[in-house]
Amino acid sequence: MARILKIDQIAPAFKRYLIEEPVVANRHKAGQFVIVLLSDLGERIPLTIAASDALRGTITLVVQEVGKTTMEMGRLRPGDALRVVGPLGRPTHIEKLGTCVCIGGGCGIAPLLPIARANRDAGNHVVSILGGRTDELVILRPEMEVVSEEVYYITDDGSLGAKGLVTDALERYIEISGSPAQVVAIGPAVMMRAVSELTRPLGIPTVVSLNTIMIDGTGMCGGCRVPVGGESKFVCVDGPEFDGHQVDYDMLIKRQRIYLEQEEIARRRFLEKHECRAAAMGG
Repeated sequence: MARILKIDQIAPAFKRYLIEEPVVANRHKAGQFVIVLLSDLGERIPLTIAASDALRGTITLVVQEVGKTTMEMGRLRPGDALRVVGPLGRPTHIEKLGTCVCIGGGCGIAPLLPIARANRDAGNHVVSILGGRTDELVILRPEMEVVSEEVYYITDDGSLGAKGLVTDALERYIEISGSPAQVVAIGPAVMMRAVSELTRPLGIPTVVSLNTIMIDGTGMCGGCRVPVGGESKFVCVDGPEFDGHQVDYDMLIKRQRIYLEQEEIARRRFLEKHECRAAAMGG
């Protein structure tokens, strides 16, 4: 069993967990994820590792509380135990290419962080474009600034950096500085699709991470099946990263919506249960 050492609230509905798990910490590479299990009968949660420290034997996970199980995880405290299995998935392919533009949207900034760090360590010039709906939802800014030579912020409402979309910032960067050697984009599927459509005609190699579609994380359930280059791929075992120009985003988005109704029912029941418990306790 792994043990939670520290929990920080880093944004509305976002928490960062420092977890003691030396086996995973020693083997982790950028792009890999873990499966977290809160109880023997609980749901498996695939979570990309935001950072690891082999010397301290710790990993860092950033969790957005959007569904029943992530909200349940949000009620844990330092000292609590949980099961952590990994690292899983194929590591990010890292090599010295030149300029690498790393684009993160919302919760996608967390899995982007170790990739940006690995690219910097490989000698690449890392340019980060970070976006979100509002200022407070652009997470991990100090950490991303440390691993980037240049950072550009953009928000839907203009509360941080420029107003607009990450594709607007990428287009401006290319106009001024020319095409980078590679683009890495992690965030909502619609964002990754927009980035890929922008880079495709320019011939810029583009990597995207499809981690949000994973369910059990082992390839057994088939829930993360997505067409890539005309072939059916399992995100958890064949990825989670793929050539952004080859992904069938229409199918990806459809598969992400398959369990929306069940997820909302579970979420509502969880909230009702805890509201009733709080009321019974007089708080």
